Amino acid sequence: MNFDAEPLDTDVPMQTPKQKPIHEVRLGSIKAAVWKNETENGTRYNVTFSRIYKDGDNWKSTDSFGRDDLLLLGKVADLAHSWIFAQSQSQEEEKANNHRR
Repeated sequence: MNFDAEPLDTDVPMQTPKQKPIHEVRLGSIKAAVWKNETENGTRYNVTFSRIYKDGDNWKSTDSFGRDDLLLLGKVADLAHSWIFAQSQSQEEEKANNHRR
């Protein structure tokens, strides 16, 4: 073993806290996490999908889906899409109201 490692760089900034999704949709073991991203062109939303399962006493998640998961995955995707669409609609209405003032 080599114990002559280089000294730690103390000027490295602390890790930022992990970003959390702005919204989640879950049906059974299938989950969609909606992420908000501010860009110079406005707000954009991205969605990640996962399936949770129990491995012994521990809960885990995967982005792999079996045949029997696909219909539920489609329903979760539809609900996530509807939520994002409603958010976008609300933002457009807010912009329109601000321009009228």
